[in-house]
Amino acid sequence: MLTQTPICDFGKKAIPFKLKSTEGKIISLEELKGENGTLVMFICNHCPYVKAITKDIVDDCNELKKIGINSVAISSNDPTNYPEDSFENMIKFAKKNNFSFPYLIDETQETAKAYDAVCTPDFFGYNKDLELQYRGRSRELKNLIPIRDGKSDLYKAMKKIAETSNGPKIQIPSAGCSIKWKFD
Repeated sequence: MLTQTPICDFGKKAIPFKLKSTEGKIISLEELKGENGTLVMFICNHCPYVKAITKDIVDDCNELKKIGINSVAISSNDPTNYPEDSFENMIKFAKKNNFSFPYLIDETQETAKAYDAVCTPDFFGYNKDLELQYRGRSRELKNLIPIRDGKSDLYKAMKKIAETSNGPKIQIPSAGCSIKWKFD
């Protein structure tokens, strides 16, 4: 069994942001905060790791909403060098995959940097007080195919956070593509 030392900085407060959604609204972290927790996900449209688990993410977020956890996805990739991650394509990606949560663009990449996000997908699970409790994967992948043997690691961790305000002590880091940073 694979176990890793968590990269979760337990208790670190979520960093406020205001970003534009694919629906054209400016949305803040405060508006998104869930009664029992908040899931902040850094994703993008083109990453094969994200594509492999998009259905899982959508299903998990729909289930988490029922237990008072709100979710948000943020794309911070450089759309100039990665046009598939453009705002227009974010709109299409959110619609195609039936996102029930806001999908925000981090045009300056300041939000990704503030969160120390490194890859897509990168998950940050917060308790009701916006204290970090989970920084792990969605679920196991083998050759980019999700292993669906019950609820995902992400769902189980966020459910524990909703119930106890604490995340699991052992967390397996997310695997994915690096965030595509802008270089001037």
